[in-house]
Amino acid sequence: MDTDAHHTERDRSPTPVTGPEQGSRSARFRARAARLRRRPVALLALCLAFLLLLSAFVAQPFLIPSSSMENTLQIGDRVLVNKLAYRFGTEPARGDVVVFDGTGSFVHREQGENPVTGLLRGAGAALGLARPAGTDYVKRVIGIGGDHVACCDKRGRIEVNGEPVDEGYLHPGDAPSSADFDIVVPEGKLWVMGDHRSRSRDSRDHLGDPGGGTVPVDKVIGRADLITWPVSRWRTIGAPGSFDRIPAAAGSRG
Repeated sequence: MDTDAHHTERDRSPTPVTGPEQGSRSARFRARAARLRRRPVALLALCLAFLLLLSAFVAQPFLIPSSSMENTLQIGDRVLVNKLAYRFGTEPARGDVVVFDGTGSFVHREQGENPVTGLLRGAGAALGLARPAGTDYVKRVIGIGGDHVACCDKRGRIEVNGEPVDEGYLHPGDAPSSADFDIVVPEGKLWVMGDHRSRSRDSRDHLGDPGGGTVPVDKVIGRADLITWPVSRWRTIGAPGSFDRIPAAAGSRG
């Protein structure tokens, strides 16, 4: 009987590791596990940073907070605001649905807010998860710089540069305006109104304020191009043909 071979066969079982070597292996295992746990967190942070940058410079989801644009936009809709629409020399056109900062035109008092709450709300709003700032509005452009906008003609329609506008996008049952107005929009400004005229506080309500109810073009955040949520309301938001026949105002770029 080959006892040497027998003992060699039995000695193949791994020798238990003890002492410093065992501690070193345990530490390496814990370090590897910690790195694996950090990877999803780092990936999430990277994704959030990318989305915030995208929202800041390219396109921002915007939560519709009120009924002022019904039925075009409803409370709770998320629209995608194209921030590049007016970045390269193009300006808002009649009929565009725009999101703008109303500071100095619609809002003349500072909006007090806790800094931490404001930061969290701002981040949520940038991702379309929270209501936008109280100074952000969404309205439809009715008149651009140089336009003569008046209400109303004998049939109750708004006129732009003497041409009546058939506003098929108005909320059913709404009149174009319950208040008369007659204004020439200054260059670099916009006259804006909500589609649900009876529930919209828009340029008409700020005629007596500085700026006469008009909104500076440089306060426009972007153009609302697409309803992205809920899925059942997914659709593009285009300028209606109602403004195609409007002539350019004298001395303006049209």
